[in-house]
Amino acid sequence: MTFQSAALSARDFTEAQALLHEKGWTDGLPVMLPTEDSVAACLAEALMPPEQLLGIEPVRGRPITAEKVAINAVMAGCAPEHFPAVVTAWNAMLSPPFLLHGATSSTGGCAVLAILHGPQIRELGAGSTFSALGGRDRALNCIGRALRLGLINLLDVRPGEADRATLGHPGKLGWCLAEDENHTSWETLAEQRGVPREASAVTVMAAMAPRQIMNEWTTAPEEILETYAAEVRANLRHYSIWPGNYLLVIPQQHRTHLEAAGWSKADVQRFVFERARIKRREWGEVGKGTVVRDRGDWEYPAFERPEDVLVLAAGGPAGGFGAVIPPWLGNKSRAVTAPVGVCIDC
Repeated sequence: MTFQSAALSARDFTEAQALLHEKGWTDGLPVMLPTEDSVAACLAEALMPPEQLLGIEPVRGRPITAEKVAINAVMAGCAPEHFPAVVTAWNAMLSPPFLLHGATSSTGGCAVLAILHGPQIRELGAGSTFSALGGRDRALNCIGRALRLGLINLLDVRPGEADRATLGHPGKLGWCLAEDENHTSWETLAEQRGVPREASAVTVMAAMAPRQIMNEWTTAPEEILETYAAEVRANLRHYSIWPGNYLLVIPQQHRTHLEAAGWSKADVQRFVFERARIKRREWGEVGKGTVVRDRGDWEYPAFERPEDVLVLAAGGPAGGFGAVIPPWLGNKSRAVTAPVGVCIDC
């Protein structure tokens, strides 16, 4: 393969790390060294030539090529088999509904969350049960980190440069989840979004930090889901009233009660859609009274339609816990799901 990137040399691993840190090409942690062989192996796995264009970042016109994405994937610790998921995530991030520039340069400080679906979960050994939100294995950590390193090095998304986040959150180091497709009768999130179950896919979302909830005192679906809806309402009060894609991460204990009662994902979506809404006057109860004005009775739903409630099966087998992951800026940035091996805009 012929590469366009310049080659660097160093006496040893330590000098190479120092050089990469000095150039600002890392996230502050050690990285793997991207050799020609390791980058070529990633590209071969995805059947991509180095020059293949994944897309162009629309605001600054930056081209995103397979070679550059592969270099950053190797630096993040990805093995060749992880690379197709990284490519798919980039394809999804570059689609207009995701609003990549806004999500990565906002003062709001969201992170790119990638969710794996389909056969690749088993093939990559990605964990979807215990510590599902905790970056529990190589696949999840490396795929998530590959996206962040790519943003840093291809789009200058560094704190104080393109990244203008006031606070940010730990997911910005790298954030990837896997859907638990084996311990539920529900259709997968990817299926709901048009990808067949037998196909691997990746969903990307511009996401704020996860908000963990607990309800171990009931088996009634309405009471369990009211806890999730209450957390969404809290975000509407404390952060943003604008509707968007909230992700509900529902582990096995809650799913068992919901499924035993015959509730489908669509039932969950409809219930939370109806319950997750506030009146503008509630902003006055959390210190934002000056923006209420004469609109106190205006109602703000968290979702424009039930399908905007993203429901993900993931998490350990015991404990009445769950999580709500809010969107960055409502419907300004949409979650995007793409099948692995299919380029959205090529």
